[in-house]
Amino acid sequence: MTVKVAIAQINCTVGDLAGNSAKILDCARRAAAQGADIVLTPELALVGYPPEDLLLRHSFYAKSAQALDALAADLAALKDVHVVVGHPLEKDGARYNAASVIRNGQIVGTYCKHALPNDAVFDEKRYFTAASQAYVFEVGGVRFGINICEDTWSSPAPLCAREAGAQVLLVLNASPFHMNKQSQRYDVMRANVTAHGLALVYANLVGGQDELIFDGNSFVLDQQGNICAELPHLQEDLRTVEFDGVTPLAQFLPAAQPIEAQVYQALVLGVRDYIGKNGFPGAIIGLSGGVDSALVLAIAVDALGADKVRTVMMPSPYTADISWLDARDMAARLGVRYDEIPIVDCFAAFRNTLAQEFAGLKEDATEENIQARIRGTLLMALSNKFGAIVLTTGNKSEMAVGYCTLYGDMAGGFAVIKDIAKTLVYRLCAWRNALNPGQPVIPERILTRAPSAELRPDQTDQDSLPPYDVLDGIMQLYMEENRSQGEIEAAGYRHEDVERVTRLIKINEYKRRQAPVGIRVTHRAFGRDWRYPITSKFH
Repeated sequence: MTVKVAIAQINCTVGDLAGNSAKILDCARRAAAQGADIVLTPELALVGYPPEDLLLRHSFYAKSAQALDALAADLAALKDVHVVVGHPLEKDGARYNAASVIRNGQIVGTYCKHALPNDAVFDEKRYFTAASQAYVFEVGGVRFGINICEDTWSSPAPLCAREAGAQVLLVLNASPFHMNKQSQRYDVMRANVTAHGLALVYANLVGGQDELIFDGNSFVLDQQGNICAELPHLQEDLRTVEFDGVTPLAQFLPAAQPIEAQVYQALVLGVRDYIGKNGFPGAIIGLSGGVDSALVLAIAVDALGADKVRTVMMPSPYTADISWLDARDMAARLGVRYDEIPIVDCFAAFRNTLAQEFAGLKEDATEENIQARIRGTLLMALSNKFGAIVLTTGNKSEMAVGYCTLYGDMAGGFAVIKDIAKTLVYRLCAWRNALNPGQPVIPERILTRAPSAELRPDQTDQDSLPPYDVLDGIMQLYMEENRSQGEIEAAGYRHEDVERVTRLIKINEYKRRQAPVGIRVTHRAFGRDWRYPITSKFH
């Protein structure tokens, strides 16, 4: 006898119990129509992931329990279909990350997560109690066990399921995206699940939740660790996999995508979900004629449509003519609203107001920052008046070394490329332009001219920073890989550059703490998984 397992790769919203329940119910009905015996949903699908401190509220568990009961009643019409639903559970004074099996309108069994991650972006030990019991149920002569996400990143929980009789492991996941994550998942699942003789069905969440992106890419492995099926990247999907005994028969795999495509699509989804799930009517971008704002504009238009994106060029006394021309050109190519609001008069007013205080002092970064802060104020005023969110345009390289202005170019609601190194910015622009051969959306001159903040005469970024390939290399080794300064120098970087970049990373933590939330695409981004003290003497 064959058994059909449906994978519901869905985009859930934290706290939207009614909406998430409706998605699960819709998938279960469609899967049942395809003859599915089991429907597997992602981790905490009923409430969205991660709920964070909502999990400290008793009412959250009570409402979740009510929603689960209501969902079970709605599923009663699907005769003998086993729907595996992720949800939080409060029981006997403890709180668990759980998954329940619903059949014929009844909860027939519940599994509670064993391994609670407490590193990188995860903080589950703050909220949940770890369990230790297996749960196995039988369908069509095949015994299915359940694990939840982190359980499979080590051997004990899969082995516990196998010892309880499981032959196929159903795994609910909320595994966030970062570059090269999928190959890592395969390696870990082979080491901890299929190596112990268990076939695997891995259902992963998809969608944006604040800074996290969940990429889907759900998959099926046979007992030898061979890939039998993989669902699409960053898209909702429902696929049914047929098992002949413990052997999966499916063979559907998406075409491989370059890393630039994966990252760009993650940024598009992150913008679309952050703006859509939070109810903003659109986005405002300060367009400078530079590469960073060009990339953010392209992403925003792909995410929202041109009619929901507004651009504002705010030239200063130091803005080059080609910046005006390139900004106008870029806006025209993408069909977005474009306005110019010069800041010359505002800047003069600030100078006049501060003239007595600054008498006898040379101009320096103070005057540069005033210009950036005028622009930030204007963008936030437009946001307040019209409701659209300001998308900031600073990249990871700038955020790392503090080449950004508090309450200036850092002012806004969502930092789209906060985790994108400058060298990757150029690669993403080139990839996006390649989608429109002969009619690129980003003008070539934006990609070839030297980057500049244009806050003083003849300024370029490299006046203040090492070349970006050097800066990004040092940043990756130091910040993302935790290498020492000696190890970085041994990798071929000059002592002076290493000392300078690492020092700037340390002293600019206070700025990063005040930056908007932004999309995470590396395995270590500034934000949830970077927690360094502002006040520190350690060297």
